[in-house]
Amino acid sequence: MSNYANKIVITTGDPNGIGAEVTIKALNLMNLPARDIVIISNSKVLNTYGSLQNNYEMIEIDYPNKVIPGEVSAEAGEFAFRALEKACELNPKFIVTAPTSKEAMNLAGHHYKGQTEILEHFLAHDGQKAEMLFVSKDFRVLLLTRHCALKDVSDLITKELLIKKTERLRSFFQNKLMIKKPNFALCALNPHAGEHGVIGTEEDEKILPAIEAVRKRGINITNPLPADTLFVKAVQSYLRGEKQMYDCYIACYHDQGLIPIKAVASEKTVNMTIGLDIIRTSPSHGTAFDIAGKNLANPESMIEAIKYCLY
Repeated sequence: MSNYANKIVITTGDPNGIGAEVTIKALNLMNLPARDIVIISNSKVLNTYGSLQNNYEMIEIDYPNKVIPGEVSAEAGEFAFRALEKACELNPKFIVTAPTSKEAMNLAGHHYKGQTEILEHFLAHDGQKAEMLFVSKDFRVLLLTRHCALKDVSDLITKELLIKKTERLRSFFQNKLMIKKPNFALCALNPHAGEHGVIGTEEDEKILPAIEAVRKRGINITNPLPADTLFVKAVQSYLRGEKQMYDCYIACYHDQGLIPIKAVASEKTVNMTIGLDIIRTSPSHGTAFDIAGKNLANPESMIEAIKYCLY
């Protein structure tokens, strides 16, 4: 067993973004026992944005460059990548990642679409695939497709994709959340669920046959439902503090799922990576280069990301 098996390992993300700032603020406000936390960062980076009140273990990643808040650079992308790589090497129970810049990482030669894909590269085994689940309380949204152009979504949605994604989602609910018979709602791709081919044909030609195959595997899932109506009810339940009608909403594409949960839950939204042996959480916001170094960053989403590792 790893020496870090029961630790929460935190990476501070891009050194020129708000990652170090929200990490410092979150940990100072939470005042967690030092024995529970390991930070992977750089002393110079942390000192640029504040100071920690507790003496947490820190694993240093070399960063000889000057910290320049708001700047996108290959050096910053390399630092963020190496920190995440180190977190994976430690093999902890939980990893909390502050935001990174996809542009900076690509400049550094690391051509991944996000941290989810990097985690999958380093940690997946035996056919495991990482999935993005966005969570606030019991309002949960899984993305069927992730970081891709909108014009490509229709072609990417296949029967195999829906089967594999829902199987992984069910496994997460059963093995991590102890919900043995989760109930999933699937958003339609087209407005009004295609109106039987009047607006779009994907629902009738691709999605409904895929749903039948999913149900044959014992997974509870709705027919494709108009996303506007579905999420109106989800948002109303969230605001009233009522239990969600479904355990998880499956969105066909990125903005379809993230706009409603981020709009209503805002900084309470957490990005969670599921499907791997570890659980990774992250704030739902990005690097916010425009406010980096100005002491304006709100740590609430980082606090929520860390809290999910404590439950």
